Amino acid sequence: MHPPLDETHAPDAASWVASAARHPDFPVQNLPLGSFSQPGDTRRHAGIAIGDHILSLSHIASLLEGDARRAVDACGSGTLNGLLALGAAPRRALRRAVFRLLTDRNQAHAVQPALFAANDCTLHVPAEVGDYTDFYTGIHHATNVGKLFRPDHPLLPNYKYVPIGYHGRSSSIVASGTPVIRPRAQIKAADAPPVYQPTQRLDYELEMGVWIAGSNERGEPIPIARAGEHVAGLCLLNDWSARDVQTWEYQPLGPFLAKNFLTTVSPWIVTREALAPYRMAQPSRPEGDPAPLPYLLDSADQAAGAYAIVMEVHLQTSRMRDAGIAPHRLSRGPMSVMYWTVAQLIAHHTCNGCNLRPGDLLGTGTLSGVDPSSFGSLIELSGGGRHPLQLPGGETRTFLQEGDRLVMTAHAEAPGRVRIGFGECAGEVVASS
Repeated sequence: MHPPLDETHAPDAASWVASAARHPDFPVQNLPLGSFSQPGDTRRHAGIAIGDHILSLSHIASLLEGDARRAVDACGSGTLNGLLALGAAPRRALRRAVFRLLTDRNQAHAVQPALFAANDCTLHVPAEVGDYTDFYTGIHHATNVGKLFRPDHPLLPNYKYVPIGYHGRSSSIVASGTPVIRPRAQIKAADAPPVYQPTQRLDYELEMGVWIAGSNERGEPIPIARAGEHVAGLCLLNDWSARDVQTWEYQPLGPFLAKNFLTTVSPWIVTREALAPYRMAQPSRPEGDPAPLPYLLDSADQAAGAYAIVMEVHLQTSRMRDAGIAPHRLSRGPMSVMYWTVAQLIAHHTCNGCNLRPGDLLGTGTLSGVDPSSFGSLIELSGGGRHPLQLPGGETRTFLQEGDRLVMTAHAEAPGRVRIGFGECAGEVVASS
């Protein structure tokens, strides 16, 4: 069952927090969850973004009761794992309680001391990630990259039957703004032995992240009809990639050092409840494609298992910054290009009895649209490095260079609804040590 619409989604609702009005990401209809440190204090606190402020949940605990208070008490460590373990009811109660506090001017005097300027705070990865799995659901990306290596057969035979994925490295998941240290690994040029050196083909991957709520016992699959209950919310995710490393190492077991050096996430969990008005039907499969196997097929999921989310990527080189040139948009496209829904990813991940835990993270894989204006990686935009991109100021790029700052953003929008966003997922490339 999908989350119901309630007063928290009302398009005419307004907060007494002035900066929330017309905020591109964090109006009162959003209320995403995160973890932050206050100025001059290294301790972590759970918080909610509202306009250009962060509401500290521990500071308003005395104003809450019932499931909402239970949700706040579960965040005592400053991370969200305890809250994610509780399931949807306390999370929904917290959302509604905070919404009431932030829209009732009579509560302003009590809540104001709990608000901190976001620009003065340090944002963290919102939960301790036990396990991270990256999928490959962007069929246009899979086709584009496949054509570079297998022009006649870009998609492998299993792609349209199996949600393809691999297990990544949770220890190198970082919050937006963390520097991207150029990785070193084995690289093999044609007709030469491999050498150990910094990657020359550093790339980004435009993805969405899925935060897991609740858990399942080992040996007990999550049925697709209940998979949505295990979605806490979404974030932006950049699974940085060393393409030349991957070319040499990926057979027979897939990506390894080409991926595990860094994964950047936007620091806010935009909850499943906040995203309820932006659900949409999963796009129909092309004629002739196989239907999902029964354990991956649910009519309600097909009717409303996708999201009306628009994603963008901007690049600004160090020379552009010095010259005062604004970041250049590389691509813009919809999340709905996923060949599989989020629920299908969870159902497949657990169909063999694999147990998920609160705070686990899934990546959708690179999400590219049908034309270059919506490609989600440089390997696609540059045709495998053969066609350099022209940037403002006269520079070109095939892959990322030192000083390049890459920023991903996303927002959900629907007719008659207030736009909500995800914040930035950003990183700047620095030289390897």
